[in-house]
Amino acid sequence: MLPFGRIVGHPPATVKAVAYTCDMATQPHLPTSRRRELARPHPSGKLQCVACAHRCLLAPGGRGVCLQRRREGDVLAVPWGYAAGVAVDPIEKKPFFHLLPGARALSFGMLGCNFHCSFCQNWTSSQFGRDPEAEAGARPVRPEELVAAATAHDCTVITSTYNEPLISAEWAFDIFTLAKRAGLLTSFVSNGHATPEVLDYLAPVLDAMKVDLKAFDAATYQALGGKLEAVLDTIRGLWSRGTWVEVVTLVVPGLNDGDEELNGMAGFLAGVSRNLPWHVTAFHPDYEMSDRPATPAVSLRRAAEAGRAAGLRFVYAGNLPGRTAELEHTRCPACDATLVRRLGFGVQEQRVTPEGRCPDCGASIPGRWALHVPPRGRAQ
Repeated sequence: MLPFGRIVGHPPATVKAVAYTCDMATQPHLPTSRRRELARPHPSGKLQCVACAHRCLLAPGGRGVCLQRRREGDVLAVPWGYAAGVAVDPIEKKPFFHLLPGARALSFGMLGCNFHCSFCQNWTSSQFGRDPEAEAGARPVRPEELVAAATAHDCTVITSTYNEPLISAEWAFDIFTLAKRAGLLTSFVSNGHATPEVLDYLAPVLDAMKVDLKAFDAATYQALGGKLEAVLDTIRGLWSRGTWVEVVTLVVPGLNDGDEELNGMAGFLAGVSRNLPWHVTAFHPDYEMSDRPATPAVSLRRAAEAGRAAGLRFVYAGNLPGRTAELEHTRCPACDATLVRRLGFGVQEQRVTPEGRCPDCGASIPGRWALHVPPRGRAQ
């Protein structure tokens, strides 16, 4: 993320489009908007929030599990009108590998999360309100200012990331509505703990979602604060709706790196579609999980082998640039030609045609390869 008033990754890149006027880090209340779209009346008399799979039932004044959404009368007061971080990132950092390779993405984030992962790498933002040491600052900003900043800095994608975007779905919807009019693609970097209602709400303005599949064990998900089946339903639901989805598993030693669990994740994803990209990425000790080693390259290669054995056509290894050989590259599943060559977040070569085909054999490659060409490769 970035120092406020400056966008990282495009020097000197002073953000003139965003009028930051005050620092809200010391203020007790962050700005909100009163909304009804993701509120449902409940027979109990409480108001149900359907922004995520917790489906919190709220009495007057009650807050959800995320602590950032609360009931005010018969509506929800939801996060709106601020950013806790803004940056220009390569799209590969999200990571998306089949969404405009080499593109620049304006990334913005807010505060809070509906999970409490002990290995969170953005915990100062995500655990705001839950962990007293999470003290990320925030600045006021309007949707049109973020979209203007994206176009001013040559971004073709705008992404809600850093904290959990589902808990601020209305904020993203308003930004993405303007972004679509400006010709930008839109995306979420999410834990995927969604509901069908929020996916339907976002579908008209959301082009892509990166979903974390953190484990394939219900008890592990419960410990993290969520439900495995809800995440699996989200992955299925995104694919069936035509929203581009890529799945990431942070391979954590001793947590989710057993063969049975990796095979289970791979088999599930292949059952949704063999064209669904799976990124297996390396863990490094962080936040409350400093009691185990970083993930070695051999574990990522073993996870990738599980994906390929299950029939997945596009399996990638991340966070260890140059140490996992061809697992950073996109290869044609028909003729094995290297189509996108990468090193870390950098694209060294991109050969997929704008229409989404291999230039050597003509095979269809799933994803979005040009800004104004419809996505291809939705075949199961």
